[in-house]
Amino acid sequence: MKAKIHITLKPGVLDPQGKAIQSSLGALGFEGVENVRQGKYIELDIGESDAAKAGEQLTRMCDKLLANTVIENYTIDLET
Repeated sequence: MKAKIHITLKPGVLDPQGKAIQSSLGALGFEGVENVRQGKYIELDIGESDAAKAGEQLTRMCDKLLANTVIENYTIDLET
């Protein structure tokens, strides 16, 4: 089973990397780009065939290692 995990900063958390990207895009002539937020994307192949069990396992992975849940949100998409 393939899992796709999107991790983003929670609203209100400062994103200096996003601001740097926004500034660089402006310097390169890409005007009108507003409020850039940078995140992470992780793909995992796991051996669990039960979607509910896989979801529970992936949630634990995100909570313990993959995401900093104090400042980040995450979503998990499973492909069976």
